[in-house]
Amino acid sequence: MDAFVPVAKLSEVPPGSSKVVVLQGHPVALFNVAGTFYAVSNVCLHRGGPVGEGALDGAVVTCPLHGWEYDVRTGKNVANPAARLRTFSVKVVGDDVLVSP
Repeated sequence: MDAFVPVAKLSEVPPGSSKVVVLQGHPVALFNVAGTFYAVSNVCLHRGGPVGEGALDGAVVTCPLHGWEYDVRTGKNVANPAARLRTFSVKVVGDDVLVSP
């Protein structure tokens, strides 16, 4: 069974927002899409941009460096679904958001 690690409080990531967290030494982008949390690698596949600092429109985030778009629910690139960010399991326990490494 995978262990889950607390990375944020619910209040830190309101719906429609994101937060970059560090999980076992790796940057992870945590998103709140209409009350459901998703986590993907924070490193854009294009040139390593900070995905979690991009604009979130529904479930699609746009990397702020060069505009690559990803569906945060699946990690798939919108233009090329074969290109995919690593995704992480997320759960909420009480006021804590937890991610599995």
